[in-house]
Amino acid sequence: MSRIGRNPVTVPEGVDVQLDGQDIKVKGKLGELTMHIHDEVSAKLEDAANDDGKTSKVITFAPKSKAKFAQQIWPTMRTLVNNLCVGVSQGYEKKLEIHGVGYRGKMQGNKLVLSLGLSHEVLFDVPEDVTLVIKKQTELTVSGIDKQLVGETAAKIRAFKKPEPYKGKGIRYADEYILRKEGKKK
Repeated sequence: MSRIGRNPVTVPEGVDVQLDGQDIKVKGKLGELTMHIHDEVSAKLEDAANDDGKTSKVITFAPKSKAKFAQQIWPTMRTLVNNLCVGVSQGYEKKLEIHGVGYRGKMQGNKLVLSLGLSHEVLFDVPEDVTLVIKKQTELTVSGIDKQLVGETAAKIRAFKKPEPYKGKGIRYADEYILRKEGKKK
């Protein structure tokens, strides 16, 4: 029995959830997301009482069979639907930092232009559902309502120049620690 799958997803206030068979549509103040729940998992939208006496909507999940795959995909579907609810109500963001002499980034319309010590500038098309904000020239913030898309966009930007272990130059997440190596000695 999955500990994650057993927990119901509590729908935050201001979020509207529509469950149509295996398709779920979540609408909140930041936008709207849809997802198809796998056929091996059943989902129910119910009302539940809170500790303070109020009722709130809750989505519960259960596997449809005892098959191994059904047991594996059940908590995954629960987590993905929870990410949808959090995304449309609060949103997600990843912060990136650019380290290195002369390394910087700027926006030109819908393109991110990065100067990373290469012989050319790196151009990156920002996806439509993602917002990219540059504070200073070395601090980037990637934000949006889709957790997967925000993480994938941040990872693609970081992949242009991963941080190296000797001087720490490159693009890194704001909370990332780079294990430094000692250079050559005389």
